Amino acid sequence: MSEDEGHLNPLRSKENMTAMRIATYNVEWMNALFDNDGQPLADDAWSARYNITRAQQLEALGIVFTAIDADAILIVEAPDQSRRRSTVRALEAFAALFGLRQRRAVIGFGNHTEQEIALLHDPDALAATHAPMGDFVGKKGSEDGPRFDGSFRIDLDVDNQPDVVQFSKPPLELAIQAASGFAFRMIGVHVKSKAPHGAASPAEVMQRSIANRRKQLAQCIWLRQRIDMHLADGDPLIVLGDFNDGPGLDEYEALFGRSGLEIVLGKTRPSTERLFDPHARPALTGPTTARHATARFYDEATRRYTSALLDYVMLSPDLLQRNPIWRIWHPFDDAGVYRTPELREALLVASDHFPVTLDIDL
Repeated sequence: MSEDEGHLNPLRSKENMTAMRIATYNVEWMNALFDNDGQPLADDAWSARYNITRAQQLEALGIVFTAIDADAILIVEAPDQSRRRSTVRALEAFAALFGLRQRRAVIGFGNHTEQEIALLHDPDALAATHAPMGDFVGKKGSEDGPRFDGSFRIDLDVDNQPDVVQFSKPPLELAIQAASGFAFRMIGVHVKSKAPHGAASPAEVMQRSIANRRKQLAQCIWLRQRIDMHLADGDPLIVLGDFNDGPGLDEYEALFGRSGLEIVLGKTRPSTERLFDPHARPALTGPTTARHATARFYDEATRRYTSALLDYVMLSPDLLQRNPIWRIWHPFDDAGVYRTPELREALLVASDHFPVTLDIDL
């Protein structure tokens, strides 16, 4: 193994071959890379990423997926699931194109955004099954952790009138069994962005931002109810994905006193009820603490890139005893990635987010 290969796969050494690698990766508009039959469009037409062709984005993704070499990858913004298109067919065709060992895909409840949540995994390393919890309540809603394709009733503005909230992208609940026999649960998440899209005036920006913040908090409270169910049942649990959130991300957080991320992590709970991600800890400490980043966006107004910490892999307390190691595959912040030009450039072309991996003894 070369020095660079050691940096890229720090746990893939002979003495630690039993570690499982789990990843979360938001692939920007992956749906645009496939036709209606789920076949990759490796051509010179533009992708949905600025000034990048479909062939360029596909090739970059092939390099990234090969390099991270995960046993399971939660894909946020996976290809569309609809009457005409199949998420599973597209992802498995993508895996075949690049000869990936992660060659089986699982999806939960589809949505109408053309951005699905799916798991691409190596069937020799683990078995994964969509296993939703909670009662199906439809549009009428429930206050008690209903199934994620239904509605959640909660009064967030203290007006004695419950708000009814749905997930635009229902979380993916999975029952997983590793090849070793170890069983655990996984919840893949893409929480709604708080950006006030479509606002025509400063007053409307404020109104929409507050409404979006309220909805985002409701979704996180709903998710936290499910987490509590698993912890009460003694289920080892991994919650991962894109939360579009963190303390101080916007000025409207002060109206509610906490961020959605803090709710999901259980920041104010006893240690036995908290989830853990080491990258979240500095973000929760204070504004002057150095922070990690998992995404990089271009701001046309300032002509600069803005970094953000949006993607997490959170563990239940019992899993912390299994030697977890996290890694953000950032092209500039990770030394091993930076010293590998092909991978560094591929990460910049493939998406505006970067993968986060967890190596853990399962």
